[in-house]
Amino acid sequence: MQRMTKQRSAIIELLRTQNNFLSAQDIFELLRKEGHNIGLATVYRNLQAMAQVKSVDVVRQEDSDVQLFRYCADDNHHHHLVCRNCGKTVDIQGEAVEQWAAKIAHEHNFTGVTHSLELYGQCSACDDKPAKREFFN
Repeated sequence: MQRMTKQRSAIIELLRTQNNFLSAQDIFELLRKEGHNIGLATVYRNLQAMAQVKSVDVVRQEDSDVQLFRYCADDNHHHHLVCRNCGKTVDIQGEAVEQWAAKIAHEHNFTGVTHSLELYGQCSACDDKPAKREFFN
């Protein structure tokens, strides 16, 4: 376990107040607005370290290589359903996906296989609105 620095503590506290996934740049800007003296590289390093120990969930922005982060209190493996419009995220279980992944790994003699699955759509609150993709800009 890595040492809890004041920068990491600030990142965790910020993420605990957010419901949606945020980019490292978003996190950096929010922390600076709160008065934290932190560098963007420090935010990236801490987020990567937190992702390795699974204290944050990480998804890739749809149609992009940008990583998005969210505090994760759930230690169990799960997937995400993400609204393209507002960023609302729901943790979902996928037993059929888990079984399929294990079957494919076994068929091809692979071990230690991991995976990530995100589903993107539009939540019911955004259903009547045109997709603005505000969350992903």
